[in-house]
Amino acid sequence: MLHLQGERLAYGDHVVLPDVDFRLRPAERVVLLGRSGSGKSTLLNTIHARLVAQGRRDLALVPQEHGLVPQLSVFHNVYMGRLNRHRAAYNLVNLVWPLTSQRRQVEKALVAVGLEGLGRKPVGALSGGQKQRTALARAIHHGGTVLIGDEPVSAVDERHAAELIARLGQRFETLVLALHDVALARLIATRIVGIKGGRLMIDRPAQQVSDGEIDALYRL
Repeated sequence: MLHLQGERLAYGDHVVLPDVDFRLRPAERVVLLGRSGSGKSTLLNTIHARLVAQGRRDLALVPQEHGLVPQLSVFHNVYMGRLNRHRAAYNLVNLVWPLTSQRRQVEKALVAVGLEGLGRKPVGALSGGQKQRTALARAIHHGGTVLIGDEPVSAVDERHAAELIARLGQRFETLVLALHDVALARLIATRIVGIKGGRLMIDRPAQQVSDGEIDALYRL
């Protein structure tokens, strides 16, 4: 699906990961672990950009900053997950006066993330956790087989985070997620990639990675 070999990845003018070898295969559930600033987002953004460049239409994204429009309703933000599936005139109608059929489809995504009945609420009035759920609902509404997520459940409590991660695993065949919660990583990952000091220190099947190796990623 994707192969980065000897890649030099930067954030702006700053080289974050100077020599990256990374391969993504269909049906993998890859979790990136490491301290804040280690390069997880840089690697995720590169993966997403390369998959987009391939012309993939089965790719959903949950960015770290959610990518929501606060002035618009939850419905409108989730509906935007499928803007590319319809003509401009059809999208304009639904942005001004949403069709019942589209409200029903969006509501299914809202139910999946625990936001049922909140479609008409402005995103700007939501809590941090609700905004994150809205971004997840948009990705679910978009659909596809591949999900790229940068800390997609960081603002949700532990129990609901586990439920949402499990649901994403049911909805998408291939996952690449940056997480800060090791327990969640263990719950979903088939493969763990650990980043430290500008290097991919771990890149193995999840069951082969020890807790001690993961702990070492977070030591100064």
